Amino acid sequence: MVGSALVRRFEREPGVTLVLRTRRELDLTNQAAVDAFYAEQKPDVAIIAAAKVGGIHANHTYPAEFIYSNLAVAANAIHAAWQHGTRRLLFLGSSCIYPKLASQPMSEDALLASALEPTNEAYAIAKIAGLKLCQYYRKQYGVLFHSAMPTNLYGPHDNYHPQNSHVLPALIRRFHEAGEAGAPEVVAWGTGAPRREFLHVDDLADACAFLLRLENPPDWINVGAGTDVTIRELTEAVASVTNYRGKISWDPSKPDGTPRKLLDVSRLAALGWRAHTPLREGIERTYASFLAEKRAGTLRE
Repeated sequence: MVGSALVRRFEREPGVTLVLRTRRELDLTNQAAVDAFYAEQKPDVAIIAAAKVGGIHANHTYPAEFIYSNLAVAANAIHAAWQHGTRRLLFLGSSCIYPKLASQPMSEDALLASALEPTNEAYAIAKIAGLKLCQYYRKQYGVLFHSAMPTNLYGPHDNYHPQNSHVLPALIRRFHEAGEAGAPEVVAWGTGAPRREFLHVDDLADACAFLLRLENPPDWINVGAGTDVTIRELTEAVASVTNYRGKISWDPSKPDGTPRKLLDVSRLAALGWRAHTPLREGIERTYASFLAEKRAGTLRE
């Protein structure tokens, strides 16, 4: 999802030649393969968007896979970039790097202030390691390696797996299928009370282009919409967009996760960038993409 958004954005950038590899063509957890890629291509700029990602269920079920894969991707991609002379690197992390009970909205200064959310700790630790790799390579070697910490992302080419996807694509699929089946009720996880922030992936791609133009970017910076909604509000919005007319019920036996996750985006705003896609509009565009991908047989699930 993020990679395709970056391609859409940088295809429009004058003077940029994209060097792309699919997951099948380049296994970023394979150190030798990554080193050979950098040695051959010698890119001027690298954006590390690849990651093993998923929602609460996936993070809880596969923590060893999440920490290993994401540590390997970060270490291999960042170290090989330095070894082969990449002059600039942007590493994409996640808002889950911040503590479970961090003050809201969460500023960049909250990093490592207290304990992480247990349900995604493995993923968060790997992303923190990637951020710190960039920070310390920059400090020791003088390379312009820096990081962006996006909030919850959504948009075209998301993962719609019924168990392992994030909340918004999971809801789109669930309500779409419930509508097709004429199901009278959809059961949603948890209480609906937690608050979440959502950023359209095309906005993130635009923020990456903005950050790469800065002469002296921060070591890491938050990228978000600056506003949040409850999971209940999000669920009702998705039901509306997908035209589901049945009942929504809540299962409080399922985990809610972190009570609130809202990024403080004041530093990025002060530099001159803000998100521009309203959530309702973004959900409508994403649902249209879901339908198109489903018709084309390219839906990730």
